[in-house]
Amino acid sequence: MAISDVKEYTHLTEEEVDQIGRELDKIRADIEESRGAADAAYINRLIKVQRGLATAGRVTLLAGTQFRRTRTPAWALGTGFLALAKILENMEIGHNVMHGQWDWMNDPEIHSSNWEWDTAQPAEQWKHSHNYIHHQFTNVLGYDNDIGYGILRMAREQKWSPANLGQPLYNSLLAFLFEWGVALHDLDIERIRKGEKDPREMKRQLKQIFRKGRNQIVKDYVVYPALAGRQWRTVLTADLTANVIRNLWAYVIIFCGHFPDGAVHFTEEEIEDESRSEWYLRQILGAANFDGGPLLHVMSGNLGFQIEHHLFPDLPSNRYAEISVRVRELCDKYQIPYTTGPLHRQYGQALRTILKLSLPNSWTRSDQPEPPSPSRDRKRRTDDERPSRRTELGGWSRSWAGARG
Repeated sequence: MAISDVKEYTHLTEEEVDQIGRELDKIRADIEESRGAADAAYINRLIKVQRGLATAGRVTLLAGTQFRRTRTPAWALGTGFLALAKILENMEIGHNVMHGQWDWMNDPEIHSSNWEWDTAQPAEQWKHSHNYIHHQFTNVLGYDNDIGYGILRMAREQKWSPANLGQPLYNSLLAFLFEWGVALHDLDIERIRKGEKDPREMKRQLKQIFRKGRNQIVKDYVVYPALAGRQWRTVLTADLTANVIRNLWAYVIIFCGHFPDGAVHFTEEEIEDESRSEWYLRQILGAANFDGGPLLHVMSGNLGFQIEHHLFPDLPSNRYAEISVRVRELCDKYQIPYTTGPLHRQYGQALRTILKLSLPNSWTRSDQPEPPSPSRDRKRRTDDERPSRRTELGGWSRSWAGARG
């Protein structure tokens, strides 16, 4: 079900919505004022751990695979170290650094303007498609390209076509090749398919993706295997396996935060003259959390607190657990839905949606009320047609990217 008015959906008065906004602003202010040495120590320690795991993985593979007796255990151990290192770098470090969560430290090594992560998508394109488009227009049909990523139908309001019958296959390919699916995300495949993409911008982006993807391939599949000499195949398969593990993990975590039951969609009408308080409400209603212990949350980039991340994307991720206590109390106070559950259940619901929406609406039964308006092919908006971004979503600059080539 797509919502066109969050106040009406939540049965809140104008005054109550404004008060919720003030209380959430207070949470933000409290965290900003309390950031300090403990937070800085957390991210610096995590970066050391991640780099240590990467080094341990490389040393184990290069040294342990030279001898027949140790080859198999060295491959398994080295691959595990590399997979953990890649997951930490992408999820808890790279994603959050590029949101500007650590910019307050004024450390050029951990700043959103400088970080280039260990994956195929250029950081500049990620900050545009994710920080600006997804976080500004979370789950707004026609505005948020993350609703299906241009290849999956994830809302009953989206027009069905026979191509959607292949969704189970598309979904599997996306999971295993998630790094490369993300690399193409900012291209906006749907607008390219409809002939609405600026050819010059598409060419510039493709060149950028090619350079970044080439560097990733050379690093993982040429340089490191070459260093192993005769055991180059062993190292190559270890790198490939580590990347697939990282891809599958990132895919599951992201889908669990956006597509379980309870994470609702919105129509264009909702964001017309949307206030800051209404934007807050949309973030709560459009995201979903999952339960788990501290280790699970670190390995998932603290995106088990997806609701808190969408409310405060530029606040340090290590503070989301304490923020979630206050956010949940606020939701209970005003009877606002707060979607959470076990990781396996959240993904199971997302997968069920993928399978169900591969079929026409008339063939399946909705778990929620039917769309208030007929399904239609909503035109993808360009940056000029989208409102200006909120400053807390993290920076991005097309001119900056162009200047760097």
